[in-house]
Amino acid sequence: MRLIVWLFRAFVFFTLFAFALNNQQSATVHWFFGAEWHAPLVIVVLVAFAAGCAIGVLAMVPAWWRHRRLARRHAPPASAKPTASASSPVPSDATPEHPPRDGL
Repeated sequence: MRLIVWLFRAFVFFTLFAFALNNQQSATVHWFFGAEWHAPLVIVVLVAFAAGCAIGVLAMVPAWWRHRRLARRHAPPASAKPTASASSPVPSDATPEHPPRDGL
């Protein structure tokens, strides 16, 4: 499985690298009030993508804060956690706090 993941990553990298090599011609971005920006096309695309990602993350921050506040409000206090008995170290219905990750 790891080999397939690394092959996919290599494929994406080389595809994007080929895209960058094929788009080296200069592009002009016209801003307001006659301002212009001259840069290679691949840089313009990369900056637009990064700006879109940043705006998307910033737009999600208020919702993240709201959900985090609600989760804290509805979470049981730390003293209310059940303790395991000596006869059974792990209860049968207990789930781990964090599920294991498969090497991503």
